[in-house]
Amino acid sequence: MIRIAVDAMGGDYAPKEQVEGAMLAIKKIKDIEIILYGDELQIKQLLTDDERITIVHAPYQIPMGEKNPISAIKTNKKTSSMARALSSLREGTADSVVSSGATQALIAGAHILVRRMKGFKRTAIAPVIPSVSGLPKILLDAGGNLTIKPEYMLQQAFFAKIYAQEVLNRPNPVVGLINIGTEPGKGRELDHEVFELFSKTDLFEFYGNIEPKTILTSPCDIFISDGFTANIVMKTMEGTAKGMGEILKKSLTSTFFGKIGALLARKNLKQFKKALNASEIGGAVIYGLYKPVIKAQGSSNAYGFYNGIRQAAEICRKDVFGKVKAYIDSTKETANE
Repeated sequence: MIRIAVDAMGGDYAPKEQVEGAMLAIKKIKDIEIILYGDELQIKQLLTDDERITIVHAPYQIPMGEKNPISAIKTNKKTSSMARALSSLREGTADSVVSSGATQALIAGAHILVRRMKGFKRTAIAPVIPSVSGLPKILLDAGGNLTIKPEYMLQQAFFAKIYAQEVLNRPNPVVGLINIGTEPGKGRELDHEVFELFSKTDLFEFYGNIEPKTILTSPCDIFISDGFTANIVMKTMEGTAKGMGEILKKSLTSTFFGKIGALLARKNLKQFKKALNASEIGGAVIYGLYKPVIKAQGSSNAYGFYNGIRQAAEICRKDVFGKVKAYIDSTKETANE
């Protein structure tokens, strides 16, 4: 059985959506067990089916706007749901963690309590984003490292390649470097160095530079940049999708014939909304840790949380982290010869 630790108190609607998402996951996924870390009394009031679900009492919730995440993790290590869930990975009582709690606290806690995979230089936050083709793509780093070295980005891109192969079913994932132009030599010194390094590697197929305006239509499976740039790309995409949805809704409901058109196109509009809905994917994986940690959206509903659990189970099932670790270990051995 794959054991998934759930931070039941982290998020905007905790613990209701987390508990309901866990019960949905148990119904749909037969090879998992779930450990809910949170306020036992609150969870029991919501838990109507405890098949393969256990509760560990951890009543403290780290606030979503926590200004000192490292202190919050260290101070409340024994009572916070997030810290207890993360600690379960090092203790060996869980195989993966899913949390929709405060992002910076989760990253800090993951570094302190889970720790990096030996030899992996910088962790990265890697959300899966939609595309026009309907195939999800990987964006990294979405905020973990504002400054970074090219060789660290090479490790992250390789991690993304393994994830794309094993979880997204892409036999030969293609990596694109986010830049201000497609020609070689564009961008900052970092971009020049990364382009040169990626052009020479045999770890993955490198497409070249990708402009942000083509991300939804690009043939690439993986998009990479530093945390500052990729985070702006991600938030611009989210804001644009939401804004375009509001514009479309306003246009369709402003006239009588527009309302008729909206009624006739209701199924297509639902499909459009579903394609842009982060709840369909699950959450962002933190690359480079000792074991998998999934960051679900703070506003995740039960279905979104179920998808986060499904995602975590698939990562464990395909041994994504183990395969990356094997590569890192092999490079260390080669360097020592």
